[in-house]
Formats: sequence, C-alpha cells, structure tokens
Amino acid sequence: MPVLLLAFPQNRQTLVGTMETAQPPPTPISSADVRTWNVLCHASALLGFFFPWAGHIIAPLIVWLVKRGDSPEIDAHGKESINFQLSMLVYSLISAILCLILVGFVLLAILHIVNVVLVIIASIRASEGKFYHYPITIRFLS
Repeated sequence: MPVLLLAFPQNRQTLVGTMETAQPPPTPISSADVRTWNVLCHASALLGFFFPWAGHIIAPLIVWLVKRGDSPEIDAHGKESINFQLSMLVYSLISAILCLILVGFVLLAILHIVNVVLVIIASIRASEGKFYHYPITIRFLS
C-alpha cells in the first residue's frame, strides 16, 4: 500500500482529506433526554444558593450553551431560565440599593423565596414536558 501512495501522491491527499473531514452522523436525542436537560436548565439555578452571586446565572448558562444545539426545546427552556435569573439579578440589585432605606431587606427576602418557588415550578413543568413562562421576566434573550 505505501508503494501505491508514493506512486500516486494525489490519491494520498484525497485519502487523508477524506479521513480528516469524515464525521459520524449525529445521534438523535431522545425525548427523555430532552426533558432531563429541560429540567436541568431550570433546576441548575438552585446551585446559586451554594455558590452565591454567580451560581444562579452561570449554571443555567453552561447547560444552555452546551445543549442548545441538540433541541429547540432545550434552547427555549435555557433562554427562559437565563432571562428569569438575569431579571432576578436586576431586581436584587435594585433591592440592595433600597436597603439604604430599610425596604430593600424585605424585598430581598421576598425575591429569594419567589426565585426558589418559581424555579421549582418551572422544573416540575419541564419534567412534565410543558413550557413554563416565568412571570416578571425581562426578555434579555429572545
């Protein structure tokens, strides 16, 4: 075989080019996997309670960026989760400023409870195969 490749160098190039560009066909993602990733798009935001300041946004962002190309459903759930967490960040920053007049402390407590409850509701809906629109969400990603 090496003699053949030396005798016909153009064949060697096409053989190498074919081997480098050949990719296996993508495996279809099952509906159970899609539901699992949809739930993770929402539930991963709860990691923010273990990693304050960044966990609420970083974890759903990682899940969405890694899996958004696999299914339009995962893409939609990821965007919804990130939009909600960014909205909660904006509301928390406003509440932190309002802590100067003592109202912000109550608002921060309410925002944390609302965040947990709505993330759990969205995760349950995603596990049922339904889409959940978070209320009071600013649409940063469309």
